[in-house]
Amino acid sequence: MKSFSEVCALLRRRNARQYALLAGCCFFSVLLITAYVGIMRSPTVLSVLPEGGDSRKQVMMIFVLAVIGCAVFTTYAAGLFLRQRSRELGVFLALGASRAQVSGVICRELAGVSIVSCLLGAALGMPLAWGLWSLLRTFLVDTQEMALRFDYRVYSLSALFSLFVIVMTLALGVRSVRRTNILDIVHEQHRSEPVREVPRRWGVIGIVLVAVGVFLGYMSSSFFILVLHWYPPEGLTAVFYAPALVGLYMLLLHTVVNGWGGRKRKYRDLISTSMMKFQGRQTVRNMLVITVLVAGAYFGSFYTPMLGTGAMIRYDAREYDCLYFHRADQNIPGEDEVRALAGEYGVEITDFAGADAALLAVDGTRSVEVDGPMGTTWYPEYLEVYVTQRFLSESDFNALTGRTLDVPAGQAAAVLDAEGSPGYGFDPEISIVTNYLTGERLEVTPYQGEAIKHQSLTQRYVLDDGDYERITRGLTGEWYERTAVFNVENEERSYDFAKALFNEIVDCSGPEVEVYDSWDPVIRDRYLAEEGEYFLDSEALAEAGEAPIDYSQRDSSNFRLSWKYMPQFRVLDKADFVKTVAVYLMLFVFVAIVCFSAVMVIAYTRCMTIALTNRQVYEDLRRLGAPGKYLYRSVRGQVKRVFFTPIFTGTLIIYVFYVMIMYFNGSPAGITADELAGLLASLGVIAGVSALLYGVYRLTLRKVCASLSVKRRT
Repeated sequence: MKSFSEVCALLRRRNARQYALLAGCCFFSVLLITAYVGIMRSPTVLSVLPEGGDSRKQVMMIFVLAVIGCAVFTTYAAGLFLRQRSRELGVFLALGASRAQVSGVICRELAGVSIVSCLLGAALGMPLAWGLWSLLRTFLVDTQEMALRFDYRVYSLSALFSLFVIVMTLALGVRSVRRTNILDIVHEQHRSEPVREVPRRWGVIGIVLVAVGVFLGYMSSSFFILVLHWYPPEGLTAVFYAPALVGLYMLLLHTVVNGWGGRKRKYRDLISTSMMKFQGRQTVRNMLVITVLVAGAYFGSFYTPMLGTGAMIRYDAREYDCLYFHRADQNIPGEDEVRALAGEYGVEITDFAGADAALLAVDGTRSVEVDGPMGTTWYPEYLEVYVTQRFLSESDFNALTGRTLDVPAGQAAAVLDAEGSPGYGFDPEISIVTNYLTGERLEVTPYQGEAIKHQSLTQRYVLDDGDYERITRGLTGEWYERTAVFNVENEERSYDFAKALFNEIVDCSGPEVEVYDSWDPVIRDRYLAEEGEYFLDSEALAEAGEAPIDYSQRDSSNFRLSWKYMPQFRVLDKADFVKTVAVYLMLFVFVAIVCFSAVMVIAYTRCMTIALTNRQVYEDLRRLGAPGKYLYRSVRGQVKRVFFTPIFTGTLIIYVFYVMIMYFNGSPAGITADELAGLLASLGVIAGVSALLYGVYRLTLRKVCASLSVKRRT
């Protein structure tokens, strides 16, 4: 006669695969979350991603999606484990074991499995993050800035997720034993979770709701801020994505219940569709999680091609091989020194031109924020002296560009980029220009001629020579910027020269210009008068924990992307592009790997679960004479829906969302040429990832067929 504990031990050995599945799901979820949060909160990453910037928000958004997906996945795994063990628990109760006794056994087992797997996942999460990061450094880019540093305080976040997994697992275990009817517990393993019939129009309605929800969610923030002058609380705009989630659920439900083959294929797919319907609730939930994770993974995947192709097109659109500018009071190399340096490196300069641009104040409207009971609101305030902008005389502009521009007196011609976009923070229609030192004012109107486009000299104004001479009287050297442009022969061979000239410019620059590109003397004076400090001064940056511009870190992303006087050397920018944005690229590639890994595991697990659940059905069909080809088509139909429907839906939604972002990004051209190139490159990413996922689908299909003893040709 075996004791109760001996029987439980025997059952554990017989159900080793079920324990392994539960442990693996808990381990995998905690492993991914720990690795993700370790990279996301790494000082290496945080030193590059600006606080409150779009990149950090994107990473956080994808992290939330990953947490939700892994939470649902582990909950599903725990529920599946308990359903498989339900018959044994019911038999124990029927033989006289008390509920407390059975509950104690199941809780000890679940606690042991979940605690050990979560501890292993948390312990191996950081090594996994370091290993993946090291592989990416080996095969993509390796710079000193890429050295990965961890903040081990992130284990608190990993511990919170692990605590959720453990508590959720134990709660489900206790609930499963507390059922009042023993027969319900005994038959729980064979209980299906069918979904009711839904109209075929749900598919179309779901598509419409997804489109409406995505549009409302994206545009709601702009509506609140621009129309209502109100900054909504963090997370409020996410509510407007709710129709998209409802529509997505309807769309997936229609796919599981009805399929998309039309009524002609209704009877041919009757068996596979019926089996999907009997397990419909869990299937739809898993498909919903896969869809969300695919969308998040592609959102991270698109970052690299969008950034890379757009940058290369902008570099090629520059009119000069080399351009550098500096404050006129700095001792920066001039034409003679540049030509001499070029001679040392065997580089021939074909032409050289230079001109001074005056730094003048212009009028504009700023947003004044007010904290109130409903949150932060703002109101516009017009200022005659708003920000500093660069101004060229028409003669100097023509000398730099070789054009014959004639700006009438009293007009200010704004220089736009090659796509005709003014760029962030630049207003083409100003009305007052002010000499900040003397207080001299010049009233102007926008240039009435054809729009001036110039990629290299964008975000500058051109004035009539007479107006320029009058308004710039009395300016000192610190209020002028000297611009030098030149081309070289054999640009591809001029990298060493460009690198040497870049270092020379940095070495000759003083500490007074060791500032961010958004540093502005007019805005600084206004902040000092109103608040007592300027947030871009070194002291304020140090207090806020932000990295200042540092000449000793000239090869870092922060310096290359944010220094106010960073030169534009095409060969240098192209060759060092990957190094310059390495942290951004590595971060989003890592995020994509994590999310796609979760997609593969969840889809594989769900398909294997469907196979185990329907094993008896396929045995009965085989005894009734169903040929192997029919059984194979039935299995393939179920696996295909689990894989293809959520993956295709998530891919399409996020790609359309990206197109919408590009269209509404404020450019008058809608989708610009560099954005279009990035979108086309993103299609290449989709093709590559789809091929990988198709390989996982084929592997899963073979595994499912093998577990059911189904062969394609029998």
